[in-house]
Amino acid sequence: MNIAKMMKQAQQMQKKMGEMQAELAEKEFESSVGGGKVTVVANGAGDVVSIKIDPAVVDPDDVEMLEDLVLTGVKQAIEQGKAESQAEMGKLTAGLGLPPGMGF
Repeated sequence: MNIAKMMKQAQQMQKKMGEMQAELAEKEFESSVGGGKVTVVANGAGDVVSIKIDPAVVDPDDVEMLEDLVLTGVKQAIEQGKAESQAEMGKLTAGLGLPPGMGF
């Protein structure tokens, strides 16, 4: 086992991870719920970028439904970003031979 080679590989992987995280932060993930009545856009960093609400779904007598739609849309958009991040990290760490659960 060559420690210097391992250190170099770790540095290269760390650099690639930083680049990948920056790219993912720029990507946007959209979730549309309630038949398109609520649309949420989040970036790969997990930040909500925008929320669009169709005025037809705004019912002062049923605010709870609108709250549920918004919450569901936010969760789905953020989850899409997380899933892509995990998939990309998996590709990056696949060749390292790490034991299960030891990925980054």
